[in-house]
Amino acid sequence: MGNNEFQEKAVYLVKQFYKGLDTTDEEIDVYVVWISKVLQNNKCLIRTNIPDGRYFEITYNGDKEEFYFDSYQKEINIRVANSDPLNISFNL
Repeated sequence: MGNNEFQEKAVYLVKQFYKGLDTTDEEIDVYVVWISKVLQNNKCLIRTNIPDGRYFEITYNGDKEEFYFDSYQKEINIRVANSDPLNISFNL
């Protein structure tokens, strides 16, 4: 599958996900952050304008001709100084 066709299908899957949640009436803007094709497989990372902290990883397995849909929510974001990355302490 080419990247253009894959991207269209991946965006559609994300929109269908939000339609299934039925949590928003606003128009969903979908942003493909990263996309890659290796041999017969495709993968992309997607974000939306919905402020729920989710991002999506969509994978197409060309051998099996099937998609894998993963949804993630940001749990934590901690700044780590480049000057001392080995001495970080995570006090959660």
